[in-house]
Amino acid sequence: MKTISLKLADTFDAELAAVARQRGISKSALIRDAVETFLRTNGREEPSSALSLAEDLAGCLAGPGDLSSNPDYLREFGR
Repeated sequence: MKTISLKLADTFDAELAAVARQRGISKSALIRDAVETFLRTNGREEPSSALSLAEDLAGCLAGPGDLSSNPDYLREFGR
C-alpha cells in the first residue's frame, strides 16, 4: 500500500476526526473509503432520492397543482 500526505485546514481535520471517531475507524480509513467511492463513481454523486433520479422530469407536465390533496380528484380513486 502506498503512502501519501495531504494538508488540511484545521476545521476540516476536526470534522474528519469527528466522523472517523463516530464510525470507529481511523481518519486514514475514512479518507481511503471516500477516495475509493469517488473513483468508483467517476466523481458523480450517487442519487439520494427518487426525486434526484428524475429531477430533469420533475415539473415537465402540465396539470393541476393540487392533484394529490384535492378531494375532487380523489373521489373515484381506488374504485
